[in-house]
Amino acid sequence: MRIFNLIFVILFVIFAALQYNDPDPYIWMPIYLYGAFVCWMGYRGKMNVVVLFAGLAVFMAYALYLFVAEDGVLSWIVDHDAENIAGTMKAETPWIEDSREFFGLLILITVFLINYFHFRKRSVIRK
Repeated sequence: MRIFNLIFVILFVIFAALQYNDPDPYIWMPIYLYGAFVCWMGYRGKMNVVVLFAGLAVFMAYALYLFVAEDGVLSWIVDHDAENIAGTMKAETPWIEDSREFFGLLILITVFLINYFHFRKRSVIRK
């Protein structure tokens, strides 16, 4: 689990750095750096349940918003036939940008849940 968390610390820091040229880096850089911080706590074996659940709550709420937003994931699937969102790095349409952001949040949520279940089983989550 230490290697898992170290890999995601590195990946989330890289993801945050790549957000520099994004239309909304002030949102996405802190989101990915928060993910890196949680994974860093997991790497050190000192998971804090409040920090973990605060991130999960915010990320899940934002993911839900991006899913149902006017140009969100649902629109991408239904109205735009789930067109390729990875064809180019430049997101020319809002539904591509929102769908990519949704999947970024899904990665964060998954990593947080893996950490939660791992550390809950080991009973080292701090309150």
